[in-house]
Amino acid sequence: MNSPQQILFSNDIPASLGALLSDMEPAGVFVVTDTNVERIVLPGLGLDCPVIAIPPGDSHKDLSSLSAVWERLVELGANRRSVIVNIGGGVVTDLGGFAAATFKRGLRFVNVPTTLLSAVDAAVGGKTGINFCGLKNEVGAFAPAAGVVISASTFSTLPPAELLSGYAEMIKHALLSSAEDYAGILAFSPLEGDEDRLLGLLSSSVNVKRRIVAEDPSERGLRRALNLGHTVGHAFESLALAGRSPLPHGHAVAAGLVAELVMSHLHKGFPTSLIYPLRDFIKDNGYMLPAFSCDDYPRLLALMSHDKKNEKAGSINFTLLSAPGEASIDCNFGPDEVSPALDIYRDLME
Repeated sequence: MNSPQQILFSNDIPASLGALLSDMEPAGVFVVTDTNVERIVLPGLGLDCPVIAIPPGDSHKDLSSLSAVWERLVELGANRRSVIVNIGGGVVTDLGGFAAATFKRGLRFVNVPTTLLSAVDAAVGGKTGINFCGLKNEVGAFAPAAGVVISASTFSTLPPAELLSGYAEMIKHALLSSAEDYAGILAFSPLEGDEDRLLGLLSSSVNVKRRIVAEDPSERGLRRALNLGHTVGHAFESLALAGRSPLPHGHAVAAGLVAELVMSHLHKGFPTSLIYPLRDFIKDNGYMLPAFSCDDYPRLLALMSHDKKNEKAGSINFTLLSAPGEASIDCNFGPDEVSPALDIYRDLME
């Protein structure tokens, strides 16, 4: 489990996965996926091994599905030299990785993300887990995959809203990297359908996250920079859900990035000239945006105040930027200091 992680970027999944598994010399291979991916994607991969399929959707990232995976592994005779291949979105890589990390005290596993969001976010970084007692990712473990095959070849099956959701995380990584990467990511749209170009951008994006995670695998310091856009984004997401108008995670993060770049301008001098291109990209590509007014500020601020990243009573924790690639973590502000950024965000996005 502690050997260096291999990440292969390829639009030929069968060849890359075959090479990866050959190097691992497993006693047996078991695929964990969901029933949608089993039907749509798996037939094109030519795999000849047992498949364990769970129902799709975040509501099934739970103890019941995890137990079902464990039970099938027992029935199929998996042992500590076996390899689990998780093929799917973030629900599958999170749950399948946790199943592998805990079955017989730990099996090797490989992730093959089939959504842009899981490719850039969930499949790399070592976080695994399930939802429990109504709480997101409440039970889990840090357990990096032995290998990851990242490909843009499955993204043609995704609706535009799903592609845009994943791309928001790539924008975040570019902001944490450099002005050059930030400009490059905004110069392309995932809706263009250019798989080779998207794969190249994915490679750069994932490697930004890899560098950060390698320096802080247990999220004690630098890795908190990956929370950029998420403090406000999670509040937007929760507010929309409470209003019964759910907002896809990445769309909420995209809006959160704009709001937190405004915070960065107000408190760290981030140039306003670099905020407008993101605003324009979000509008031009049809991102779903949170609907809120000043009447919603108390609820939004309360949601931010209860974010799990907060460690100081009465304050809200942010990652802010003074420039692309220049992040400051653990920037704490009171609710009254956040409201002006929400005002400016609303003016920007009108």
